[in-house]
Amino acid sequence: MRQPAGVVRRTSLSPTPLIVALLAALAASPAVQAQSAGSGSGQDATTLDQVQVTGIRESMQSSINKKRDDTVIADVLSADDIGDLPAPSLADAIETLTGAASTRDKTGASEISIRGLGAFLSSTNFNGREITNGSGDRSVNFNMFPAELINTVAIYKTQRADIIEGGVAGTIGLETVKPLEYGKRSAQIDLRGSWAEYDKKYRDDDGIGYRGTASYIDQFEFGNGQKLGISLGIQRLEGTDPEESITSGSTWYACDGRQNVANANCNEVSAQAIANGAPYYLVPSSRIYRLKQERNDRQSEFAAIQWRPNDVVEVNLDFEHTERNWDEDRSDLSLSNARRGITQREVDEDGIVRHLHGSTSIDSTSNRYWRGEEYTGGGLNLILRPSPAWELSTDLSYSHTNRLDSERMTRLRANQRDVNNAIVPGISSGATGYVDYDWDWHGEVPSVALAPNFDPNNWDAYTGAARVTSSATENDHKIKAGRFDASFMPESGFFTRIKGGVRASQADYRLRDNTMVTDYDQRVAADKAKIIAANRACRAPFPQDDFMDAASGNTISSWAYFDPSCLYASFRGTSDSGLDPDFQDPNNVDVTEKTRALYLMGEFSSTLFGLPVTGNVGLRWVKTDVRSEGVRTDLAVIDNGDGTIRLQPTGDFTTQVFKAGNDKLLPSLNAAFELKPDLLLRVGAYRAMSRPDIAALGAGRTINVSSDATYTGLADALDDISASGNPAAQPLMSWNGDVSLEWYANPDTLLAGAVYWKQFNGGTATALVPETYTLNGQTVTVPVRQQVTTDEDSTLTGIELSATHRFSYLPKPFDGLGFKVSYNYADADYQTQDSRLGEQLAADGSIIPAIVPPAGLSGFSRHVLSGSLYWDVGRFNIQAIGKFRSHYYQDFTGNTAQQNRYYDDNTSVDLRLRYRVNKQLSLSLELMNLTDEPRVAYQPLYGNFREVVSYGRRAYFGVRYKF
Repeated sequence: MRQPAGVVRRTSLSPTPLIVALLAALAASPAVQAQSAGSGSGQDATTLDQVQVTGIRESMQSSINKKRDDTVIADVLSADDIGDLPAPSLADAIETLTGAASTRDKTGASEISIRGLGAFLSSTNFNGREITNGSGDRSVNFNMFPAELINTVAIYKTQRADIIEGGVAGTIGLETVKPLEYGKRSAQIDLRGSWAEYDKKYRDDDGIGYRGTASYIDQFEFGNGQKLGISLGIQRLEGTDPEESITSGSTWYACDGRQNVANANCNEVSAQAIANGAPYYLVPSSRIYRLKQERNDRQSEFAAIQWRPNDVVEVNLDFEHTERNWDEDRSDLSLSNARRGITQREVDEDGIVRHLHGSTSIDSTSNRYWRGEEYTGGGLNLILRPSPAWELSTDLSYSHTNRLDSERMTRLRANQRDVNNAIVPGISSGATGYVDYDWDWHGEVPSVALAPNFDPNNWDAYTGAARVTSSATENDHKIKAGRFDASFMPESGFFTRIKGGVRASQADYRLRDNTMVTDYDQRVAADKAKIIAANRACRAPFPQDDFMDAASGNTISSWAYFDPSCLYASFRGTSDSGLDPDFQDPNNVDVTEKTRALYLMGEFSSTLFGLPVTGNVGLRWVKTDVRSEGVRTDLAVIDNGDGTIRLQPTGDFTTQVFKAGNDKLLPSLNAAFELKPDLLLRVGAYRAMSRPDIAALGAGRTINVSSDATYTGLADALDDISASGNPAAQPLMSWNGDVSLEWYANPDTLLAGAVYWKQFNGGTATALVPETYTLNGQTVTVPVRQQVTTDEDSTLTGIELSATHRFSYLPKPFDGLGFKVSYNYADADYQTQDSRLGEQLAADGSIIPAIVPPAGLSGFSRHVLSGSLYWDVGRFNIQAIGKFRSHYYQDFTGNTAQQNRYYDDNTSVDLRLRYRVNKQLSLSLELMNLTDEPRVAYQPLYGNFREVVSYGRRAYFGVRYKF
């Protein structure tokens, strides 16, 4: 007799020697994962309270239930009602889950790291599909998706064969509501005002921002048995993101501590000399004071249709669209020669400077910046259930992100003579004026004491060399994908379900970077006249009060400010960029990545030694093919007639194409043992992969030659080639294991602990890769220095602890008190060398020792802690949330030349309050970053000051009405 769909069946599994051996191996491996026992225990399930709960408690209970029912080790945050996700943004919601941490940006969360692994090692899917972004990496900009229109966010920390490949750290799943499963009509409007504390510092403040969301969900049943569900949502957002910072240039030098160079840049010291005991100190290319006034707006639309014409056919169609615009006025005061004339140094044993005396040029740089980003995605899903035993599914999806960044930047430099040709006090003589200063770092931020007779606020002084820059950068990322899945539920046997499927996708990524720079020399009469005219026409009051007043040690609170738009137009005569749309750059990227995948997976449910056990075992095969197109400068080979040659640029570009590929097998095994009705032991073992950033697969090559240099041959001439990427870079592979013990004491209580282990098969290093070039009919193979994936092994181990509990046994109203707390500890031996001061590969293949220690994995924090305390009192609930992550290394997306950057320990505290006036009306207040925590960064080693960025506190106050 065929078993009805949805009924879980168990078979009895006798403990044969083979099965005992398999289970012993599974239990011994730290690489085992789990499936939920909640879907089919042979014993009675824990009885849940048949009491309707609301508010934060409802969200907690829903998360506990979903974690128990999931087939992998996972943490879930969900809301039964649309718009009830308890966070102002998706990233803020995700980082409350165990093991998740974010990079904080403008008081909110942005990129997410899972279990101490960087965002580049995670994957994100939207309604089960891969999605694009505008950054050129594999992470996702969660700010593109309104939290109010997402119903469930989850972190799947172990893999299953039918999950899309790509997450060594884990997979983040976002889901919108399915209207038929939602099961009720809902129409509501959610209006929120937003307030940014630092906005009041600006004379021209933006005031209160807003975010408005409207949604409608409904279901319709027809006389012939058809069912139709619809879900519609729209959001509009406008706000401001003020920011102030003290920062540094991103290029750092190791200067020779045995020398004092009074009127020039310091001399760099070799790594070998330092290894032999030579003293050194670390300085950046520049030191910068920066204020930014940012404004942003976002409009999003979501729609879904779910149609069941009968019990056999189901059709799901969904569409998502978001358009986000962001503009910024920026002003910098730069000490632009930070390694010039350095004396009177105080340096520790790691080369970190605490005090120095220097001489630098002073710049006031005005910047106008725009970003427009648009996301369009959706898909069509067809499900056929021809019998209770069979289910067939086809899914077609499309995802497209386009990001365009435009910039207009103008630099004015202080000079010895002002606009009236009078001597400027405090500036030394010479074609470029220099100002003496003392730099001292003993407070939160460094103190800079400029020469006492020089006034950085004096507009008249900025008549030196000027520079005008316009740039446009476009990131365009598309993914088209299709998959077919079939599942069969046999009437008897060990397996309760057998699934298989095929997936094909094509990702197209294009990066276009176009920049034009114009310099104006104050020694040329016409240029000087332009500089003075622009200076006089574009002066404006410093727009901000109390610059960096919260940071102890700061000594500069204002400088000469020039209106960015006016200054640019004064030099260029127009606000247009003047860029050539057909300009070709070897740094541009054009990549097509095709993926084909097959999987087979069996789900099982049985008993072993009297214990119910459920799980799945499967294998996924993934084949990836990369085609990367780039350009290089075309060169003519000139014979000197004496056995040597010269290379001359022809003015043209040569297109070149690189092709590469790989295929991987990803086995997975998951099991869950129901030790007791309320106690689950989950184990899992799997192999995972994370592909390199798609922007890192560029094929552009810059051949650095001198037109006057002579070479003995073509191989000699082509010994200095800069690569924009490596199309043949291999994915990072890992073997993974998990063991988790979960106790579900009651509907409001969860106590869980997990240990996990990951062995990475591959690392990142600089290597010489042979490439073939043809010039003037001559072909030669030469080594090109580029980033490669090595065969080195490294290991990460970690533990997770989490607890959720409500004090229901306390007397009213304290029975509404509850808490959730989670902690993740991880340790890894992965190494990332600094691109300039780390271990280097010489042209002859020898190793040059490192000057600064290597970093670890990007995004890796040893400690991640989050906790919340909530109180539900009738119609009122309040939740305080605290989050901490220890310091971590963060790479620069798509730019392997940037040096190692570290973010310091970060703690944030948020508060959320909601009051339900009645069934239709509720009020809310959210306070973010209550401790006014800045973001602190170090470079090129942890502990060496790079920047402090402050955003202030932020508040959201809202009203929601349900019709």
